[in-house]
Amino acid sequence: MDDITYSVDDRVATITLRRPEAKNAFTLDMVDAWADFVRQAHRAPDVGAVVVTGSGDAFCAGGDLSMIADLDRSPLVGKRVLTEHIHQVALAMEDLDKPSIAAVNGVAVGAGMDMALMCDIRFLARSARMSEGYIRLGLVPGDGGAHYLPRIVGTAKALELLLTGDFVDAEEALRIGLVSHVVDDDALFDTAHAFAARLAAGPPLATRIITRNVHLSLRNDLRTNLDLVSAHMGLVATSEDAREARAARRDRRTPAFRGQ
Repeated sequence: MDDITYSVDDRVATITLRRPEAKNAFTLDMVDAWADFVRQAHRAPDVGAVVVTGSGDAFCAGGDLSMIADLDRSPLVGKRVLTEHIHQVALAMEDLDKPSIAAVNGVAVGAGMDMALMCDIRFLARSARMSEGYIRLGLVPGDGGAHYLPRIVGTAKALELLLTGDFVDAEEALRIGLVSHVVDDDALFDTAHAFAARLAAGPPLATRIITRNVHLSLRNDLRTNLDLVSAHMGLVATSEDAREARAARRDRRTPAFRGQ
């Protein structure tokens, strides 16, 4: 569909929101396609990392007004809109065991900010701003903001941002750890894509297992995580990827991984 696109270049899949006239506010059709694109990237052997970005001067202004109206129809309809559509993006991102990067090129508000929080790493344009914003509409963070934000910036700061709806500029976002990198506006996408390509060029099996282990570590206790990684180490250490990495280091050359 025209409002959201998927492309692959240099082992990096890029998902781009393309409703600049609406600040890339998403429709239900868009989030359905979004979740499908994430699942496609997860399965694709030619994809090693994913970048999510917006077109124009915004990353994402959250849900389209028509979708907000659906939430107001009845509690059951509102819950169905979230669980059957919007939440599918979050669930697909959780299953994705390849690095994901949000290239936040402009304003990200409400569910738009939450969509950026779902990614593993965030690059922010210097002029961009982010806000949870739900409280200003008398709403709660329906796309996982109350889940992601405290894990990224801590409970106190997360509650401050959720309960005030205040905007965070690039400098503050970097200071509190909300984003990892702040980049000049005109260099944002190229910088984020180059970083994603660097990750995608790494040993595919180890990259996927590290990503999966970090995601799982947020749910499990230490003993479970250590037991899990001991099994993974045995698997990775005997893999073709590891043998190629060791041979390349010995021969002082760039490793040539076969992919997934």
